[in-house]
Amino acid sequence: MEKLLRILEENCPGIDVLGSDRLIDDEILTSLDVVVLVGELNDAFGVSITVDDLVPENFNSVQAMYDLICRLGGK
Repeated sequence: MEKLLRILEENCPGIDVLGSDRLIDDEILTSLDVVVLVGELNDAFGVSITVDDLVPENFNSVQAMYDLICRLGGK
């Protein structure tokens, strides 16, 4: 979880990612933010986030992103 938080802080400065569970629904994270995050998460955790994974439910909160990484076998 710490690694994920560090990646979010570096790539989404000024966004309170811990304070929301509707990051996509409330347009706090943009589609460009998600594209950047996907690349970072793939590299950092050794996962392969696919187009099928690019749904709001997987990126609406830090916990949702963490759960996605775990489901994909992230290290």
